[in-house]
Amino acid sequence: MSREGDIVLIHFKDQPALYARIEAIEPDIKKDWYRVTLLLLTIPQQIITWILRDEYINGAPFTMDGNQVMMKEIKKVAVAPGINSSGSAKSVENRGKVVPFKINPK
Repeated sequence: MSREGDIVLIHFKDQPALYARIEAIEPDIKKDWYRVTLLLLTIPQQIITWILRDEYINGAPFTMDGNQVMMKEIKKVAVAPGINSSGSAKSVENRGKVVPFKINPK
């Protein structure tokens, strides 16, 4: 089940559209429905609240204004330090090249 803090990929009309983070899931006044507050990871960021059932929060398709929408949870990837041939953790220097982000002055 998706829960607060999870990142989801929102599909719109059967196409991946945008990412969002679930900020809150609270019971709605209607039985078996929830107010789901999402932070849309867009520029600029936006906060929206949808009223959804459990199955919609967990990935079942639903419609909004006649358009099919679906939320798919993005699985977290565990980042572990690499292990070298001697069995000890690799140093940061041996894991790859760090490329700095530079802004060209105008």
